[in-house]
Amino acid sequence: MSLLAAPLATSVQLTIVSRETRLAPKNQKPFKRQLQRIRRICRALADTTEKLSHGEPTFFTKQGVFAMFANDHHRDGHVGVWLPAPPGVQEALIEEDPSVYYRPPYVGSSGWIGIDLPRIHDDALTGHIREAYRLIVSKKQGQKRA
Repeated sequence: MSLLAAPLATSVQLTIVSRETRLAPKNQKPFKRQLQRIRRICRALADTTEKLSHGEPTFFTKQGVFAMFANDHHRDGHVGVWLPAPPGVQEALIEEDPSVYYRPPYVGSSGWIGIDLPRIHDDALTGHIREAYRLIVSKKQGQKRA
């Protein structure tokens, strides 16, 4: 049996970091630091609350959801955040860098973008989250005026 065909022991999981594969103990929580990043950015925005939604930390304004944390959702391999995006942005970002951006399940068909958190710098992440926040706040406020 080749090494690649051998099953992994149940006490370890694969963690992919910058095109390197290494084994990490299963009890390690690689998502914790990433969730702290998301919380720091989201809580800096006005009238933001955090609640569990679909089993994951989700960030709301009074107008609706603007960010959903995703910890290896359905074992997709991503510790990420899902954000609403303006039309066309999802496709452009995925085409630009598919190692960072992806189409998340459920909300991807509505144009939301998935961002693989270990692969993005804080400045870019902050910009994406602020844009998602602005999009939801302005979209809902525009609907109230109509």
